[in-house]
Amino acid sequence: MTNRIDGRSPNQLRPVKLHTNVLDFAEGSCMVEFGKTRVLVAASVEDRQPPFLRNTQSGWVTAEYSMLPRATHTRSQREVERGRPGGRTQEIQRLVGRALRGVVNVEMLGPRTITVDCDVLQADGGTRTASITGAYVALQLAMKKLTAAGTVPAAAVQSAVAAVSVGIVKGVPMLDLCYEEDSTAEVDFNVVMTGADEFVEVQGTAEHKPFSRSGMDELMDLAKLGIGQLFELQKAALATS
Repeated sequence: MTNRIDGRSPNQLRPVKLHTNVLDFAEGSCMVEFGKTRVLVAASVEDRQPPFLRNTQSGWVTAEYSMLPRATHTRSQREVERGRPGGRTQEIQRLVGRALRGVVNVEMLGPRTITVDCDVLQADGGTRTASITGAYVALQLAMKKLTAAGTVPAAAVQSAVAAVSVGIVKGVPMLDLCYEEDSTAEVDFNVVMTGADEFVEVQGTAEHKPFSRSGMDELMDLAKLGIGQLFELQKAALATS
């Protein structure tokens, strides 16, 4: 079996850690690690609605994403200095928001908003998939507090959600790409799935040459394998929080 640059087998996740309740003031928080990638996630509950939901009893779940200047090998400029978020940042935070709303019944939230902030402390590939995986944990911790207060029913969160990257590197399908693998992959996918075995989103691109249907199926099977393991890690983290 082909070994990778970090010694993993093609169907092996990086070491994944989910540290819960790492912030004192957020309603829910999680530090998620996928190998060297580390993302700090905080879920905040506010008694307000976005303008398009005013005069309704529905709530909303949204996300914001940012990367700290030294998350990468060289310093990047803070986006606040540029005056607005970059296109990649907007794409990722919308993806995280969609992933969470895919498993939340927002009508059960009542007139409130849950904002999940994902701040990348260190980036070594898969920051968006790590963000989604950790965001679900932070969201659930916040929901536990709302449920305990009798504010929101536990059924508002209908399923777990997690995400992982897969790709073809030097002709070999691989799970959970680190940066070096991702930067040289011929094919790159990001897959978001729920605990009900359904897809929220599949992002797939041929970077160098087109992929076949059988190749795509193999990548999706790898993603499902990895996400199943992430669900177990999420469950364990929440059980001890």
